[in-house]
Amino acid sequence: MQELDDAILDTIKNDENILEFFPNFKRWEAVSTLKNSELLEQHLNPDFTNISLLHLIPYETFYTREDQKIETGGANPVTDMYSAYDFIVDYEIARVVSSDHIGVEFEFMHHLCDAQIKAMNEDDSLAVQHLLETQKEFLNKHLLQWAPLYLINAKYESRTPLYYDACETALEFILSDNEMVNASLATE
Repeated sequence: MQELDDAILDTIKNDENILEFFPNFKRWEAVSTLKNSELLEQHLNPDFTNISLLHLIPYETFYTREDQKIETGGANPVTDMYSAYDFIVDYEIARVVSSDHIGVEFEFMHHLCDAQIKAMNEDDSLAVQHLLETQKEFLNKHLLQWAPLYLINAKYESRTPLYYDACETALEFILSDNEMVNASLATE
């Protein structure tokens, strides 16, 4: 949802587990030859701006409304689900104009997963089932309806290996998460 800073870039560059998800970035010559400040200012942050502010629109309603307008009010299709699970979007921190931004929708899925882990730790199988059903509903009604198209476009519009890899990883994750949720529900 925001540009990288020096600390996050260092974390990515120095964690082999994270780098497994960024193979092109890991091999990118600029990573070893440029200072973090140069990578950020000359490459990574301009690329973020390109794929999330200037050339592509990372909002669900842009893709799902016939008029391609972003729904910023209470009629946004995600707000009811957010409210039902006490998920509140802090627009100032997130720096988004609407609650259906791809980063906010990913945060909501994270919120549901945290709740599922808590339910699993408490051996609350009914809550786990309900949360899996909610994840499936959110994926099918929201993320899967538009995020793959945005991520594919962002991947090919990106100018740096980091954002290319991030889009590829996010796309693979959405699809595999959907498979996992469906498989979990099939065994319940």
